[in-house]
Amino acid sequence: MSGLVAASYVSSSGRWLRPAARLVLCAAVSWYLCLWWGTSTAPVPAALPAVLILREDMYAWPRLGWERLTGVVVGVVLSTVVLHWVPDPSWSFPLLLVSGCAGMYLLGRPGSPNQQVLITALMVYATAVPGYPLVRLEESLVGVAVVVLLAPLLWPPDPYRSAAAGLDGYRTGVGELLSGITGGLERGVGAVGPAALPERARLWLGPQACRDALDRAAAGRPLLRRRAGLPPEGLDGRVVLAARTALTLQYFTQELCERARGGSLGAPVEPGVDGTSDPALRALAPLVRVTAGALDAALLGEDFAEPLDRARALDLAHRTAHPSRHDAVLRAGIHLTHEALADHLRGRGARGGGGREPGGGTARSDGPPPTPG
Repeated sequence: MSGLVAASYVSSSGRWLRPAARLVLCAAVSWYLCLWWGTSTAPVPAALPAVLILREDMYAWPRLGWERLTGVVVGVVLSTVVLHWVPDPSWSFPLLLVSGCAGMYLLGRPGSPNQQVLITALMVYATAVPGYPLVRLEESLVGVAVVVLLAPLLWPPDPYRSAAAGLDGYRTGVGELLSGITGGLERGVGAVGPAALPERARLWLGPQACRDALDRAAAGRPLLRRRAGLPPEGLDGRVVLAARTALTLQYFTQELCERARGGSLGAPVEPGVDGTSDPALRALAPLVRVTAGALDAALLGEDFAEPLDRARALDLAHRTAHPSRHDAVLRAGIHLTHEALADHLRGRGARGGGGREPGGGTARSDGPPPTPG
């Protein structure tokens, strides 16, 4: 996946200091290389790639550099051809604008047009200096080459450390969320409402970003792989567990909010009874608390077989006490979380040679009880 990166949980100064230093060094090297080459006295286009390409996702730098260089070449060609064949400004400018926009979208990706085509075409059109198109190409080439070749060697991030930090952030965030839900259910005040979209989206998307970071580290450049070393033992399995539980718990929390508001599809709502006095909701509190403890231990790499067994026993007790179909829907996210934990435990046992099936076997599917015939 593109666009997703594991957030680096470092100090605020460290978060921007190294990227800023990398940007300054790459821009300065590009600038002075062009001065030494003699392209111009102010090679600003050589410094621009460092500003526009060096984003958080270092694995996207080669692609962004190629897109920028392609846009510069096409923009220079468009402006040169238009100015040569249509010298009248009243016709050349609209023609350049239309052709530049067309090239911008034709060379771009879905949802991300290559704006460099139109920018370069307009800059060349507005700069009536002999030889400027060739200078623009040369300086852009130098800037892109420096960014692609030099920037990855300047303080390359440790993808395993970043993934571990992102995993710890998810563990903390989901623990606080489930703790708040448990407290609300115990007090009978209803489920915790959904947080603002950016915060909640970061929580649920974080594990997949960590997984992407590990995949990119495995498929990255040999030099960067050697610098990163080997991942901590069990990190990949815990990241996979986090990615699975992010989906199941996102479903559970959303269903819980809908149920607390009386909006769960198919749920019978008695007159005068709201979500806060729903007995099935109140009875969920110990199940959510024990499940949260098992997940926290699993994400830390600790033993969690015993809390998982207790969570499954509480799941069975809740299923027995509240056997309706809409109660099964309410428990589905928790049940799938237990399945993810059980799969993770079996995986640990297979690697270590001494695992056991939690609860003595595979848990029964959380579906509605059979209808008496």
